[in-house]
Amino acid sequence: MATVIVGAGIIGTSTAYYLSQSRIAPSSIYLVESSPKLFASASGYAAGFLARDWFSPASTALGRLSFDLHRELAKEHNGYQRWGYSPSTATSLAETIGDGENEDWLGEGTSRVKAAKRIAENDDTRPIWLASGHGSPDIIDNGDGTAQVDPYEVCQFLLSECKSRGVKLHHPATATGVTRDPSGALSSIHIRSSTTSEEYTIPCTRLIIASGAWTPQVFTTLFPTTKLRIPVSPLAGHSLLLRSPHWPPPTTSLNLPTVSSTDKSPSKQQPPCHALFTTDPVASHSSELFSRLPAGQIYIAGLNNANIPLPSLPTETVIDPQAIETLKGTAERLLGK
Repeated sequence: MATVIVGAGIIGTSTAYYLSQSRIAPSSIYLVESSPKLFASASGYAAGFLARDWFSPASTALGRLSFDLHRELAKEHNGYQRWGYSPSTATSLAETIGDGENEDWLGEGTSRVKAAKRIAENDDTRPIWLASGHGSPDIIDNGDGTAQVDPYEVCQFLLSECKSRGVKLHHPATATGVTRDPSGALSSIHIRSSTTSEEYTIPCTRLIIASGAWTPQVFTTLFPTTKLRIPVSPLAGHSLLLRSPHWPPPTTSLNLPTVSSTDKSPSKQQPPCHALFTTDPVASHSSELFSRLPAGQIYIAGLNNANIPLPSLPTETVIDPQAIETLKGTAERLLGK
């Protein structure tokens, strides 16, 4: 029995990681990734913000499971130091917050903060990197149900663990078709190497398509006669990674101490991460800022557009210079010069 996972991003690698811990032999698990650069889309460029309860009812249970698994993974493998896992205080600045019910912020293209509930107003806790003159943000979550990671580093860890266990990575390579046995069940999958154009097959009795926004295309390629359509659509966005003299605090070293086996929690000396959700009235968009460890970066995003065409590969993404300048202006207004 062989399992093939098409897509080696955060979903594909995490699936392979947990499958390799099950009764399935890791050597029978294959990851196939077509992008010349690994984690070149949302898996490596997303904010890395985690929330336990900010979901619509249909996905609430999945969101809680994902959040708890992230926390367990960090405790087990010192994620506090290796990929910057940290509780994150979620805040909202002059933002209208929903009641947390039936909000689909991603599908509606609004701020994800509308799916959360305010738990405190005008709290003294505020991001140390937020410029003065902006007032006191409302506290949405004090870190019990929100956290922060560096998504690229999480993916690197998961893939490294998979490969060390015997999971096979085919990269860069494209899945081009499937073969069935006489009973109609899957038996193998056709692969084409992107570097040599060599075509070959690998065993496949279980197939998982985890290609993100490219999932419908992959599915149609592998099953061209099917009438089934996968309801996945792209939502492109621009983001920037910033540095601030106020983050991390000047008195805090980025060389976080290794978490001991008896105390698998963030160091008390570790600076608190924050998420800030607000609206930039000048640029007229919902802004999201996240302070991250261990590299000491501030991530800003919020310019999302569902009308940007999906490129053939993540590495062919076209960056809009105007969107970047807009984010720079928002960052300057919120963080100072």
